[in-house]
Amino acid sequence: MADLDFYDFYSDLSVEEKMIKETAKKFANEPELIAALRECNINETGFPRIYFRKMGALGFFGADLKGYDCAELNSVSYGLLMQELERRDSTLRSTASVQGGLVMHAIYKLGTADQKEKWLPSLRDGEAIGCFGLTESFGGSNPAGMRTRAKLEGNKYIIDGEKTWITNGGIADIGIVFAQTSKGPGGIRGFLVEKETPGFSTTFIRGKGSLRASIVSQLIFENCEIPKENLLPGTEIGLKSVLDCLNPARYGIAWGAIGAAMACYESALLESTENRKPFDEPIAGYQLIQEKLTWMVKEITKAQLLCFQLARLRDKGKVTNEQISLAKWNNVNIALEIAREARAILGADGITYEYPVWTHLANLESVRTYEGTEEIHILNVGRKITGISAIRNIRQ
Repeated sequence: MADLDFYDFYSDLSVEEKMIKETAKKFANEPELIAALRECNINETGFPRIYFRKMGALGFFGADLKGYDCAELNSVSYGLLMQELERRDSTLRSTASVQGGLVMHAIYKLGTADQKEKWLPSLRDGEAIGCFGLTESFGGSNPAGMRTRAKLEGNKYIIDGEKTWITNGGIADIGIVFAQTSKGPGGIRGFLVEKETPGFSTTFIRGKGSLRASIVSQLIFENCEIPKENLLPGTEIGLKSVLDCLNPARYGIAWGAIGAAMACYESALLESTENRKPFDEPIAGYQLIQEKLTWMVKEITKAQLLCFQLARLRDKGKVTNEQISLAKWNNVNIALEIAREARAILGADGITYEYPVWTHLANLESVRTYEGTEEIHILNVGRKITGISAIRNIRQ
């Protein structure tokens, strides 16, 4: 089935952009990978480490960074990469987003030259795995109120506290961990915490109904001592450095949601035109089904328009936090609605793992929440257009 491209966006892609898209699509359609993801989703087992290395070998990690032998993709290429990965499973895009969009971006933008040389090459290749420790159990929407503390004692920091819902936390070789060093948003600093550090432990979060192929963990710090040189110096601006780290991942999510929506639409279209014939003719010939399918095309096309323009602004250095918020909010929202409509079109088959729809529907419930809840993104846009912040107790 041809990709959904109702307004002929792909005809304007450069040779490199088309190549990146097709490379990611080919990888995501490998039978062994599809089987592994299906097994992971059914049994809630973690994404096999071998695929980190395969993704690294293809240049998927830190793909939009400059130098360090990264792919140096433009924003459209990077977006299409995220689209094709999530078109298969949110776990694939999430793996690339956390490894490259959060961890590598944080080290690249906020770290020292030595920190970059030590970690970026191994993270790029998928030989090392990273995690991003920000969210805490009391609520993720107010990072300024985090309770994890870091105290400087001589030539080391002592970290105490907990992080939760951390993708790859239980298997990570290196974690970017944020903690309060003093009161207020300006006191939030980032640290590199290596696995096996005394006082640092992890526990897997089990029983998830969503992102079942992802390893998600709690990070626990009990009198955890790390060298002073593991501080990320670029976090001296406090909370703003945290929020700046989130933008690359949020940008990738906006594109990834299009991929999830396309997969659900394609499954619904195929089933309704070829396989589902409860009244001896394809249900796609009925007006209600055509209304659902054309609505999906309309919303996916609007999401594509948002992302292609967002990419242009990003490459010009003109993109704003609020523009990324609007795209993430809109695209995840419509992807979730498309998944629900596709599930209805597939009937009972729609809740099985034989089709992609149920996995996308479940995963998008998490995507709607992480990297900023839908409500937080709405309020980001609201603050921009009114000049008044409705987000209480958060200074940005």
